[in-house]
Amino acid sequence: MAVLMSPPALRSEPAALPKPRRVSPTATVLLLLGAAYCLLPVLWVLIASTKSASELFNTFTFLPSTHLFDNIAFLSSYRDGLYWRWMVNSAIFAGGGAAVSALVSAMAGFALAKYEFRGKRVVFNLVLAGVLVPGVILAVPQYLLLAKVGMTNTYWAVLLPSFISPYGIYLCRIFAAATVPDEVLEAARMDGAGDGRAFFRVALPMMRGGLVTVFLFTFVAIWNNYMLPFIMLGDDKLFPVTVGLSGLLNQGATQPAMYTSVVTGAFLSIIPLVVLFLSLQRYWRVDLGAGAVKM
Repeated sequence: MAVLMSPPALRSEPAALPKPRRVSPTATVLLLLGAAYCLLPVLWVLIASTKSASELFNTFTFLPSTHLFDNIAFLSSYRDGLYWRWMVNSAIFAGGGAAVSALVSAMAGFALAKYEFRGKRVVFNLVLAGVLVPGVILAVPQYLLLAKVGMTNTYWAVLLPSFISPYGIYLCRIFAAATVPDEVLEAARMDGAGDGRAFFRVALPMMRGGLVTVFLFTFVAIWNNYMLPFIMLGDDKLFPVTVGLSGLLNQGATQPAMYTSVVTGAFLSIIPLVVLFLSLQRYWRVDLGAGAVKM
């Protein structure tokens, strides 16, 4: 008679305890020093914008005062609110340039990552070379080219050079290679999607985290750009906030009250960048390998 043997009892092994995290005092100190290096100038601008013209150079550096709203009112009344015109111009330059640059970078990076064509390596090497070239070097040649077609001293003189970002193309090439699986593109093509539809309907949503990063980097770079609009623009009503505040700073030699206005304007110009960073950071992806295919 066959005897059915019951399976041996499964031994329950204790779960492995998580390894304790090692804290490096050296790394902590370096991070704190780096944070202080980045945040102390912002703190100084915030505190200095609360001081009057007489207090700015005669009181303790990090001692706040109560004149912030008075300084904002004085700055807003300068030449019928010219400062806010500069802020709007900066928003147009940075927002429009960053949006178009992110789209162009996504298209170029996707093509370099997912298509094979003659001269692909040469094109990618040229993009890498463009990353190494400082934008200041290109400002004068760009001015000469736009002057030939009569586009200097217009919004387009600042917008057009901002549409192409070699660094953005490089980043998008990395993001496309990491987050857009070839299997998903093949499935889209088998369903009848063309190249354009596969890019805009399939690949672009997968690259959203990378596009947000490219948009934010480009926006900050254009917002803080000084040399290009300084060369391209002659009408102060077209100035961005960087060039406008530089003009106010030059007036401080004869009108010391303008120093307070420059500091207040610099503080107000930081706020849009902080708001943009906080509102877009939730779209970032920590793991670039997390594409659309989940096992």
